[in-house]
Amino acid sequence: MKNNNNMPEKLEIANNEEQQQFEYRSDNDLATLTYKFYKKDIAFMHTNVPESLAGKGIASALAAAAFEYAKKINKKVMVYCPFVAAYLRKHPELKDQLDKQYLG
Repeated sequence: MKNNNNMPEKLEIANNEEQQQFEYRSDNDLATLTYKFYKKDIAFMHTNVPESLAGKGIASALAAAAFEYAKKINKKVMVYCPFVAAYLRKHPELKDQLDKQYLG
């Protein structure tokens, strides 16, 4: 990971399966996207990015990692997180991963 004072070229996102959240750490700050397994799906619950990390694309990187993970484990996605819902509007190619039974 290269850091040039602004933003790393490729953010390192970890999947903390014990806590059921995707994580990005920077010094003492932690950004997360929490998920739960529900019925036969994976539900993206909440994204939290501390103010100190805002505006660096971290929430989008968390969402991208979450969708990659869902695809890898062959789970359809349920979206409860407003940020992930907005991310989906910018990435309509991911809508195939949604569980159609739970769309509004």
